[in-house]
Amino acid sequence: MEMWNLFWGLICTLLLASGIGYALKWKVGFSTPHSMIDNLNARINAWWVMILIIFAAAYLGFYGVLGLFFIVSFMALREFLSLIEIRRGDHLALVACFYFILPLQYYFVAVDWFSMFSIFIPVYAFLFLPILSALLGDTAHFLDRSSKVQWAVMISVFCISHIPAILTLNIAGFEGKSLLLMIFLILIVQASDVLQYVWGKLFGKHKIAPTLSPSKTVEGFVGGVLSASALGGLLSWLTPFSAVQATLISLVICLMGFLGGLVMSAMKRSMGVKDWGNMISGHGGMLDRMDSLCFAAPIFFHIVRYYWI
Repeated sequence: MEMWNLFWGLICTLLLASGIGYALKWKVGFSTPHSMIDNLNARINAWWVMILIIFAAAYLGFYGVLGLFFIVSFMALREFLSLIEIRRGDHLALVACFYFILPLQYYFVAVDWFSMFSIFIPVYAFLFLPILSALLGDTAHFLDRSSKVQWAVMISVFCISHIPAILTLNIAGFEGKSLLLMIFLILIVQASDVLQYVWGKLFGKHKIAPTLSPSKTVEGFVGGVLSASALGGLLSWLTPFSAVQATLISLVICLMGFLGGLVMSAMKRSMGVKDWGNMISGHGGMLDRMDSLCFAAPIFFHIVRYYWI
């Protein structure tokens, strides 16, 4: 029942948002470019796609969700690795990333092997990948190349895999509803991104990190994080948390999402690109849509696991 209430609530909200976006665009003229309105409508369209895909996967159950995020990780890993310098000495490591590490990480989630799921990449993969590169004897920029491949796997596979891993959490009195927790995480973090953008456009004056993300402002950050945290409190009925707990957890994951976005922007700037990819025309790639979740998901997963299980 909660799932259907949430689904129709989101559909009604998106219909309202789409109507507002259409009216704003109609006012300025459909043939007249307007950066704020066009960006807002692009974000609303991205939400339509994201919500429909997530609920379609949820309808298929645990393995549907797992398969969806396996594809997301694959696409994110491909985007990340396509932006770094690749030499012949990296080929074995890249093969291992796509055909060994990625499938094994999701296998550990599928069988709920928590101890291996939590250490496989940051311990074994981090040791294994540079060994493969060293075996081919290419020492040019070895540390730089190895570090970038390791972080590609950490961000694209390890961090993202924590989102479907939420479905393995078995909370007393909340059995069979862990999918709601996953949707709660995605909604709050993504809502924080959108609300930071809206608050920033309406009231933003002071840049918070101009060299990393020129569009982010102090006013947008504060308004977006606080309003998304309040939204989390209102959506506590989706979770095993009280309203106060849901608000505080939302505050933590919104902060992590914001900081994660800064880190991911720093990575892009260091590689000389504006977007991770071009999956969505004019709106970036998979990692541009997942950057905040990459940092928020592991924190949310472990907060829930250690305090509610």
